[in-house]
Amino acid sequence: MPVFKCPPKSEPLWKGWDQKAQKNGLRHQVYAVNGDHYVGEWKDNTKHGKGTQVWKKNGAIYEGDWKFGKRDGYGTLSLPEKGSRKYQRVYSGWWKEDKKSGYGVQFFGPKEFYEGEWCSNQRCGWGRMYYSNGDIYEGQWWKDKPDGEGMLRL
Repeated sequence: MPVFKCPPKSEPLWKGWDQKAQKNGLRHQVYAVNGDHYVGEWKDNTKHGKGTQVWKKNGAIYEGDWKFGKRDGYGTLSLPEKGSRKYQRVYSGWWKEDKKSGYGVQFFGPKEFYEGEWCSNQRCGWGRMYYSNGDIYEGQWWKDKPDGEGMLRL
């Protein structure tokens, strides 16, 4: 009686390729289809840990902490200056779920900036705004506007 041997089952090629494409740990440059690129740590195919993202469309750079694909933790966002190759810091501070949350400093111009608390990308809580004309408002903020107790120094 003849004995038939079953050939060993092999996985389709795409499964092996997919396994190699999984991103975990530290990676060098990873490019997106739109030209954006990221250098940093990954977990389960999402940005997670320390990393740097560069957006091609506006040239913005974010350096800082990531959590499950969103900016979360401490980080700095910078934009390129027009007419030069230098970058200007726009925001430096804490992020939560891709929004400014916690303490941070936002730069609006060379002599105008806000330092204080943020909630969901808006100034809220206690903060200090330095205006370009030399005025300073220090006090409470709500929904990105001065609200409550505060002092305006002219």
